[in-house]
Amino acid sequence: MPRAIISPSVLASDFGQLSAECKRMIKGGAEWLHMDVMDGHFVPNISMGAPVLSCVYKGVPGIFMDCHMMVAQPEKWVNDIADAGGSLYCFHIEATSDAVSLINAIHARNMKAGVAISPDTPSTAITDEIGAAADMLLVMTVYPGRGGQKFIERCVPKVAELRARFPEKDIEVDGGVGPKTIDVCADAGSNVIVAGTAIFNAPNPEDVITSLKATVNTAQARFSK
Repeated sequence: MPRAIISPSVLASDFGQLSAECKRMIKGGAEWLHMDVMDGHFVPNISMGAPVLSCVYKGVPGIFMDCHMMVAQPEKWVNDIADAGGSLYCFHIEATSDAVSLINAIHARNMKAGVAISPDTPSTAITDEIGAAADMLLVMTVYPGRGGQKFIERCVPKVAELRARFPEKDIEVDGGVGPKTIDVCADAGSNVIVAGTAIFNAPNPEDVITSLKATVNTAQARFSK
């Protein structure tokens, strides 16, 4: 089973101090930073794009930017995000008609490729071919486009279905995840945890990161038996 990775969602950070906020998370034990890129088309909100990511990349040496592309034409932005320093490019399967070609284009720019599914999309939309080609699979546990939503528990069985098919793949959950909802995600087989307000708004973010990671590691140990 893959290892536990915590990816704090910068959507919950103070955008006026974005680089400092990312450094604060890394100091607290975060390995990845989850960067929500929204275009106002695929989702109604607009957040950040390549110019902002580029500034963060320059300001935070060695940062692993887990770029969640909530965009209508994910093929269009691969080069821009790669040039900005993106480490992982995760697109929504609902936004493309040729996921495998897009994954190949992402890999050609030396980024990891992720495939995301929204709450109303079944896990079977990620075919064996797509799942095998991707580096990470993302199960949204809220509707994409806004932070601070309530966790949708009916999405959790999709994590378990994907874990059964892809035992060695990174599987991420994103949306409403925190200390109260981590157990069901970890028990279903998720190893990459995105959390926003639960980490950024905590008095001691490092304690939350440590706790989330420990819960995943405990669940992973059960899987490996």
